[in-house]
Amino acid sequence: MSEPILEISGLRKSFGGVVAVESLDFGVNRKSVTSIIGPNGAGKTTIFNMITGYLVPSSGKILFKGRDISGKKQHVIASLGISRSFQNVQIFPHMTVLENIMVGRHLRSHTGLLLSWVLPPVMRPEEKKIREDALYWLDFVGLADFADRPAGSLPLGNQRMLEVARALAGEPELILLDEPASGLNTRETMAMGSLIERVRALDITVLLVEHDMELVMSISDHVAVLNFGKLIAQGPPARIQEDPDVISAYLGE
Repeated sequence: MSEPILEISGLRKSFGGVVAVESLDFGVNRKSVTSIIGPNGAGKTTIFNMITGYLVPSSGKILFKGRDISGKKQHVIASLGISRSFQNVQIFPHMTVLENIMVGRHLRSHTGLLLSWVLPPVMRPEEKKIREDALYWLDFVGLADFADRPAGSLPLGNQRMLEVARALAGEPELILLDEPASGLNTRETMAMGSLIERVRALDITVLLVEHDMELVMSISDHVAVLNFGKLIAQGPPARIQEDPDVISAYLGE
């Protein structure tokens, strides 16, 4: 069995008197696609936000490659090799598609995004490499033909692909995708599933939150089910589909 790249133990998050995540123990194996499912309000995005530093856990630990990242700053966690997309698309609509990817790529640059804009072109040799890398990821997700278009002009399906490309540009070992198929039609959802499988083929570990059960069950190696902030089941997709607690709480008869 593959060793875990992410280990969560005793994770808890409360907002005042409301407990969003309660005593979560969970692991993600390297080079796998692991999905977290559950009803709205089950705590799925809260978990993503704690893993990526947008929220500080109330208690518990999050280990990435054996290192405790609980409560670390977002940029520190990203620099260690974790990137993400968002439930609601977050792009720079007035920048070009290519520039959006270059923003993600600057995480791995030495000059930094702001300094690269200040320096004259002759002093920006790294900028050429960043542009080439960004074009590679655009081609990888099928958006190379849209490189010079304003990102906000793309349809939703392409915007979601753009977010994945930007996350990949940071060279993650673990990528978190928060409902990447939300709002997509059947064809676009199939394309997203194919993209996720190609990401996994690069030996990048994928942690997925998604409501489209056909997509989840077709691409996941492991599925964890949350209900009211608690883990009620986990295992391979076939087992999850037959679990009576999961059927009662989420999947339905």
